[in-house]
Amino acid sequence: MAEKTTVKAMSKTEILASLSESTGLSKKEVGSVLEGLSGLIAKNIGKKGPGLFSVPGLMKIQVIRKPATKATMRPNPFKPGEMMQVAAKPARNVVKVRPLKALKDMA
Repeated sequence: MAEKTTVKAMSKTEILASLSESTGLSKKEVGSVLEGLSGLIAKNIGKKGPGLFSVPGLMKIQVIRKPATKATMRPNPFKPGEMMQVAAKPARNVVKVRPLKALKDMA
């Protein structure tokens, strides 16, 4: 019978340890770099930011601001000929993370 091997995602501690080992920085310094990156992303995709942030070579983070929609009657896709009520939706911000070519090539 074949054994299943479970591969877990790295924890935050493991990521900090790995990055500190590969860069020569301390874990505390790597943690502060990641916190700084997080703050920079929040500033750029926030209300006053451009709504777009790119991590060079890895990914592009974009905020799509969708307007509110009114309640309407639409054809029911599961019962042809029957109409159904579609609920109203408030305005919302949707965050999209798109991989860049270098990240796609890694997989």
